[in-house]
Amino acid sequence: MLHRLRAVAAGFGLLIISSMPALSQGTLRIGMTAADVPLTTGQPDQGFEGYRFAGYTIYDALVNWDLSKADVIADIKPGLATEWKPVEGDPKRWIFKLREGVKFQDSTDFDADAVIWNLDKILNDKSPQFDSKQLAQVRARIPTLVGYKKIDKYTVELATKVVNALFPYDMSYVFYSSPANWEAQGRDWNKVALHPVGTGPFKVDRVVPRERLELSRFDGYWDKARVPKLDKVILFPMPEAATRTAALLAGQIDWIEVPAPDAIARLKQGGMTIVTNKYPHNWAYQPSMIEGSPWTDIRVRKAANLAIDRAGLAKLLGGTMIEAKGHVYPGHPWFGHPDFDIKYDPEEAKKLLKEAGYGPNKKPKIKIAISTSGSGQMQPLPMNEYVQENLNAVGFDCSFEVMEWNALVTFSFQPVTGDAAQKAGVNAINISRALVDPYSGFTRLMHSNYVPPVGANWGILKDPKLDGMIEKVQTTFDKAEQTKAMIDIHNYIVDQAYWIWIAHDLNPRAMSPKVKGFVQAQSWFQDLTPVSIQ
Repeated sequence: MLHRLRAVAAGFGLLIISSMPALSQGTLRIGMTAADVPLTTGQPDQGFEGYRFAGYTIYDALVNWDLSKADVIADIKPGLATEWKPVEGDPKRWIFKLREGVKFQDSTDFDADAVIWNLDKILNDKSPQFDSKQLAQVRARIPTLVGYKKIDKYTVELATKVVNALFPYDMSYVFYSSPANWEAQGRDWNKVALHPVGTGPFKVDRVVPRERLELSRFDGYWDKARVPKLDKVILFPMPEAATRTAALLAGQIDWIEVPAPDAIARLKQGGMTIVTNKYPHNWAYQPSMIEGSPWTDIRVRKAANLAIDRAGLAKLLGGTMIEAKGHVYPGHPWFGHPDFDIKYDPEEAKKLLKEAGYGPNKKPKIKIAISTSGSGQMQPLPMNEYVQENLNAVGFDCSFEVMEWNALVTFSFQPVTGDAAQKAGVNAINISRALVDPYSGFTRLMHSNYVPPVGANWGILKDPKLDGMIEKVQTTFDKAEQTKAMIDIHNYIVDQAYWIWIAHDLNPRAMSPKVKGFVQAQSWFQDLTPVSIQ
């Protein structure tokens, strides 16, 4: 089944190649892993690849990411807000001071009224501009935001339902679109999607669904140090790795996300640059923890973790991964010293399954929802086939529910008890996760209060001890103490084998030698503004 899907995807991709135009030297052409152009109205879909290419390009958040360095894990910095802090004595209220003099790409002003309008757009279903599509993309990113009001033209107050020291990270995911443009487009978000306006360094020239997104430099961008060097960026949806690779070698595009591993040597021989870097991300199986699931037995979870030959998988991927030993990679500030050593030990895996009551005539049935491609999914079809062989070799009965990437994202917005999961008989999901901050890494994925659509605890993990550890991080405002608490959490979840951890992506990109100035940040997000074509 998976081989047939790869063949279909490859054939589709070749049609895209044949339609690509030759463009000027000031234009950067990128082959994305997404199967469609991300939503452009403000809150993008297509996972974090949507944020990378149709979020932080067209728009800004109150809190942006510093993507200027390759040697440190990226962290937040002022964006449309110059500063923020909780109210003294009432840490559930935050004051954000807005940047003065910022203009939307239609020359209208960004101010507190624009902030309130945009928050109503995603949180107030009684407002004329409310957009359920955008809400669906960002709801799980801002679960504690419950109130907001204007203080003055350049000051807003935001309120959280619980004390949340991580709240500034949440605000890096909300983008601000022009209220005046929404009016100019007849108050129709479908029209805005074709003619969007933000405050970001790139403006949209043309949107062709399933074909391309054309951006150009916004010379009026407020951060003069980040006015793009490029004239244009054109983004092409190209979900099949072989298609992206062929297009780059043919000179039809200049940059591809996730080249085919078996083509890396050929790309290097062709003069292409291969860029990699570690970053906070994992490729794992998130299991169902509801009653009746085989995953509720820690012996089954440990057996699965021990069944996987990660060194062999790394070889399959041309070395573009780190072997997972937990939620974050060894050497990450949160890694700590777990007692459970995740390694390849198939005999111990078989022993654990036997202790759990399984054998040749009674195998644990696991069915995993996976995608054909997509943001951060690396090479999902061959990778999942490889892991399936490993799991079945020790006594699992592993199968897949295969779907297009954006369909898998939608599927992940429902818990394992949702109709779609129940109908498919799925009890695990393979959706790569960005661990760019403590909330993204743990709270939304593992706290019992963050079951979809509130968060991303898809498998409905409920552990009061873990909840308490996570809540400690949320109420700790000192960064060093936060890190200590994160280490405790990581040690605990690895020892409980709460997920099946497989790989950490090295975020490979292949580029024409004409591409200059790119700094691969240790982040899911990247900055295109320093890039030039020479």
